[in-house]
Amino acid sequence: MRALRPMLSIDDRFCALNLYQLALMSTLSYCDFGQQPPKKPLDQVSFPLEPSVGNLFAEKLSGYHEAWKVDGEQVQRFYPLYEEVPYSLRFEILPFDPEIYPQNRAELGAVQEHPAYLHFFDDDKFGTDTQAFISHHDEVVLIAIRGTASAADGLRDANAHQVDFADGVGKAHEGFYQAYRAMRDFVLRYLDQFYRSQRIVICGHSLGGAIALLLAEGLRRAPDRNYTPLLYTYGAPRAADAKFTDGASALVHHRIVNHNDPVPSVPAPWMNTTAKLWIPGAVTLFSAPTPGGLLFAAGLVRVGGNPYQHHGEQQHFMPITLEDGTQASVLWKPGCESIQEAACNRALQLHGDMPDRDNLLKQLFQADQHFMTASYIPAAWATLRRWQHTLESQGPLVTPREYALLDHALETMRQQLRDKNRELEQRRAPNQRGQAHEHNQALNAEIDRLNTSRERLHSLRWRRLEVRDVYGSHSHSASLQPSLKRWFSHRENRERSPVASVPSPVHGDRGRVHSLDIDSIV
Repeated sequence: MRALRPMLSIDDRFCALNLYQLALMSTLSYCDFGQQPPKKPLDQVSFPLEPSVGNLFAEKLSGYHEAWKVDGEQVQRFYPLYEEVPYSLRFEILPFDPEIYPQNRAELGAVQEHPAYLHFFDDDKFGTDTQAFISHHDEVVLIAIRGTASAADGLRDANAHQVDFADGVGKAHEGFYQAYRAMRDFVLRYLDQFYRSQRIVICGHSLGGAIALLLAEGLRRAPDRNYTPLLYTYGAPRAADAKFTDGASALVHHRIVNHNDPVPSVPAPWMNTTAKLWIPGAVTLFSAPTPGGLLFAAGLVRVGGNPYQHHGEQQHFMPITLEDGTQASVLWKPGCESIQEAACNRALQLHGDMPDRDNLLKQLFQADQHFMTASYIPAAWATLRRWQHTLESQGPLVTPREYALLDHALETMRQQLRDKNRELEQRRAPNQRGQAHEHNQALNAEIDRLNTSRERLHSLRWRRLEVRDVYGSHSHSASLQPSLKRWFSHRENRERSPVASVPSPVHGDRGRVHSLDIDSIV
């Protein structure tokens, strides 16, 4: 018997294959497991609900059927890259047969083993509303974490309270830490049964990405286990402090951020309504006067510093609108806050220097560019197609026109930062002008980082991709070409331009895979 399974690279290095595949798996984590009956089965189980985690792995792929739907509201078809494998090497959903397996018998009560018990976590014990699924084959243990998706008890204080990360060093956001602790034993129980030196690949979107970071670091530090997690997160907020981040430096984490997604900018100290950490008038919207229509923001100057810190190597989706109206997306590493936090600062601009906390947070978490099927998945697909074409043509990662648009926007932004610096200097009392001031120092540092960003952009003009950049550990796999042939047999993967324009977004609420809960982030 033969089955299909999603291809995943087990290499540390970032690759376009994992970018796309794990975006799909992160979205699937918002679905139900779909088992009937969900609890206390007597003699058999089924997975009729589509899409659902159980239906994909136990029905579709085990039966050698391709599936593209990972969200109930999804309209656009995004097929994973599947490889054909022997049935025994599929992503496994454990069989259920009480006559053969004593651990499946209903009389065992709460410890009765059935697929949902082993593979699906839905926290109803500690009230964190965390959800995740886990599966494995001979090379990979896959863990995908949803995070919160329902209303909680009430808006928590905007200080974003921190607690000690007991399984490592530093402090973590309390809400994320509670969710991590709630699912930790579930994951360890599964690994105790099925881990055989596979690569543990963890992914998550938004709040699930923050929880995934804590889980990955907790597993990496688990005593006498030698786990080496590989982590991909999408639109994740900051989860822990600088001490945690430094202590987790050995953890391989690829952090994916959409340019128009404000959620990765939080939590931050300026959300603390008890502290005046922003400069009146310093929040400035920058609009680059180019055909691309790129938008940037100055970056809020943080006089008081930021106890929260991002972990991982950022990969940033930069949108570009070309003259013909085509929407393209360039993946790069900008390295400056002005670009990374532009969307959050635009929201601040709309509310003035002292934004209403509740309205601001609701706006941040309702941004279209935060959602997976409406934003991250199309951008990941476009990146995979762009890199495939670049590899085939041995051309640069950005076209000359794209480079010109981006470079002009960065230069315009740098000049506007200088203008803002001079404006703030003129506001100071005459006897204080010319003296070192933390506002000016912060803006000067950001100007320097913009220079670094321009250098990184310049390097994209000359970078040539290797097969491993696109397909990771599958670069020389015998299954790669048959898998690509199967993937390209679908019209959706052939019809768009070689520069891989981003598919047009679906209007309305489609693609919004969950109703985000602000409460666990602030």
